[in-house]
Amino acid sequence: MSAHIKDLNSDHLRRLSGEVSRLANELSRLSTDQDLDAQWAPGRQTEKPPEVPVETVAAVIRARRLRERYFADTLFADPAWDMMLDLLKAELSGQRVSVSSLCAAAAVPPTTALRWLKTLVEQGLLIRTNDPLDGRRVYVELSRDASLGLRRYFSQIGNAPLA
Repeated sequence: MSAHIKDLNSDHLRRLSGEVSRLANELSRLSTDQDLDAQWAPGRQTEKPPEVPVETVAAVIRARRLRERYFADTLFADPAWDMMLDLLKAELSGQRVSVSSLCAAAAVPPTTALRWLKTLVEQGLLIRTNDPLDGRRVYVELSRDASLGLRRYFSQIGNAPLA
């Protein structure tokens, strides 16, 4: 691999890492707003986080994949966002997501997806859980703060077109 390509890849990874940090901070900020803390405060457990139709999240995921028909898939590579969208969709559908399935949803090579998974876990956005029935399988889910931040994000953007 030429030095120029390595520099481009390194620069791209630095930008993506910065974006994950920015996203983590923004989700943290959104999830700690006082009105949301009051919703989930002890004694008020009957109230729910903002409702997000699973169809809305699925449409965003479809729109993101559709871009690849018209532009190079590397142009819009954002594995952290793709992973979080996939996990929100699974959460809203009541499904569990394995590490291998999440890596596929990231639409990047598996090694890249695993690096991003590690970063998102370290940032407190995702939680890994071993499958008690199969020691080889690990499930991934959104943390409470990430779920709440994503739900707030979708409730604030309303029906705005997303990709």
